[in-house]
This record gives sequence, C-alpha cells and structure tokens, in this order.
Amino acid sequence: MRFNQTPDGVSQLIASKWKIGAALAVALLLYFAFLILLPLADGIVLGIVFAYIARPIQVKFRKYRKIGALIASLCIFIPIVFIVGAGIVEILNQISWVIEHQTAVAAAILNFVNSLNIPREILVRINIAIWDLFTSLLPAVGSIGLLSYAQSIGLFVINFIISIIFCYFILADGDRLYCAFLGVIPKEYKEIVNRYASHLDMILKGIFVGNAYSALIVSVTSVFVFYAFGFSHVLALATLVFIASIIPLFAGYMILIPLALMRYLELGFESAALFFLVSSIIIYGPPELILRPYLTSLKSRIHPMLLMLAFLGGAFVGGIAGFFAAPILLGALVAAYRVYQEQIHPELVEANLDVKNVGYHCSTGSEK
Repeated sequence: MRFNQTPDGVSQLIASKWKIGAALAVALLLYFAFLILLPLADGIVLGIVFAYIARPIQVKFRKYRKIGALIASLCIFIPIVFIVGAGIVEILNQISWVIEHQTAVAAAILNFVNSLNIPREILVRINIAIWDLFTSLLPAVGSIGLLSYAQSIGLFVINFIISIIFCYFILADGDRLYCAFLGVIPKEYKEIVNRYASHLDMILKGIFVGNAYSALIVSVTSVFVFYAFGFSHVLALATLVFIASIIPLFAGYMILIPLALMRYLELGFESAALFFLVSSIIIYGPPELILRPYLTSLKSRIHPMLLMLAFLGGAFVGGIAGFFAAPILLGALVAAYRVYQEQIHPELVEANLDVKNVGYHCSTGSEK
C-alpha cells in the first residue's frame, strides 16, 4: 500500500542543490564586487545624487537623451567644481596652514580672548581649553603626514571624476537599467516593485532636488556678496554656506551670523547690520521665496528631523558617501513602509496621485 509522502526539508535541499549553489556563487560574486567598489563608494553615491539633481534639466531634451544627459551633467558639475570643489581645497589648505603655524594661531586667539571683558575664572578655563586644543588635537592631526594627505586628495579627485561619469550614464541609460532589473522580477511582484520604485523616486527627488538647487543658488550668490564686502577665503565660505543649506533644519544663517559677529567686532554695528541685511535679501530671498515653493511638488514628506539625523549620522559613519547614502537608506525604508500601507489599505493607491503619475514603461524606456 503506497502513501503520498510529502518530501522532507533535506530532500528539498538536495533536489535544489544546483539552485542553492548558483545563489551562493552569485552572493559570493556580489560580495567581492562590493569589496572592490568600496573605495569608490563616494563617487558612486555622489553620481546618484548628481543624477537626481540634473534630471529635471535632462528631461527637457526628451528624445535627445544622451545630449540632454551631457548638458544636464555639465550644468550641475560646473558650479560644483568652481564653488564647492575649489572651496573644499581652500578649506583643506587653511587647515594645513593652521597645523603648521599652530603656535602663532594659538597666541593670536589667546590675545583676542584676553582682550575681552570676561570674568577671570571663565577666562582661565577658556585659555586652558584653547591651549589643550593646540597642544594635543592639532599635533595629532598633523602627525597624519603629507603622504596620507596627498592620498586623500588623490582619492577624492578620482571619486569626483567617477561621479561625473556615473551621473552621465545614469541619466542616459538609467531607464534601461531599471527595465533590465524589472525583467528578472517574477510577474506577480512587478507591480509592487514598480510602486516601491515610484515611492522611492518621489522621496529622493524631495530630499535632493529642492535642497540642492536652492543650496547651489545660495552658494553661487554668496560668492559675489562675500567678495563685495571684502571677506577673505570667499570660496571656502561659499562651500560652508552650501553644506549648511543642503541639510534640513540647517541654513546658511549658521554661517552668516558668525560672519556678522566678526564684522561687528572689527568694524562696528552699522557694517555688521548692513552685511547681514544685504546677504539675507540677496542670498536667501530668491531661493527661499521663489525656488522652494516652486519645488513643493517634490516634497519627500519625511519629517525634517529624521532627515537631519540621517545626513549628520551618515557623515560621521561614512564620510561623504555616508552623508548622502544615509538619506537614501531612510528613503528606502519609508518607501517600503508606504507600499506596505497601500497593501493593507488599497484605497491609498487611488488617493496617492503623485505616485500614480510616476512610473516606467519598459516597452519604451521612458518615464511618464
């Protein structure tokens, strides 16, 4: 008498040994690919971010995708190279100068602090803290050496070049890459994956596009304002304004207020007030009152506190790559949550018009 026996787990594993072996081999290859590409993570992540920033320019060219991708990439990289890139180099040069002349810098700071009307007990503590900083921390930073500094600069340049190339190819062939990925997804899951990609796309546009365009305009405008008021190290200051403006809950006022205080101590109240008023109107008027409202449709609908923590936490953990990768990871988690909510409440799919209007037609390779 025969009975239909359900195969046990061991039998199923033996029957699927080739599939398991293939999956392990693919996982091993992906692991080695990850190790190889890890030093270039900054360039890859920056390329993705730049592609999002440049895409609104590229879509204006419609069927001329490669020409549009080239022009859009140049429109983003030219101001970044001349403002942010040059500013970062200038900041690094200033840090190197401070390390080499730490005694003179410490003496100048101590003389300035002693000239202020500060109670003696507080003044002694401030002097001790400044002296400890210049006798312990800065020598440790300086001991890294010129060779390590040159290697860091070289790796940064290589990653920046890779980000340019990666950005161009994402803009030119990103849709085909997505369709190729969608082709390996089982048919019953394609709709969910497409909705997830649409949510993630809307979230990342809200995180990067609005903030990035505003920050670029603010940094470029600040160059002319700082130059007109006679500030030194203009490019370095413009870079700091760009970094402060791109992080949610932060703003370039965190740079302008200390500069206004410095101007107050050097030239008096009228000069400081004039600088703060002019810089606020010229630098922040157009992006905050015109550009950001125009880009309201690109809102990520994520609480700005979470975004700020993601930006800062990612920067501490992973440097430049972590600074932008952490918000992408946050967006991926939020997109997964929203797809899950749509699975539970199907009426949300009909109500969410923004996501319904975003999708990919792999037969044509174009975005709606």
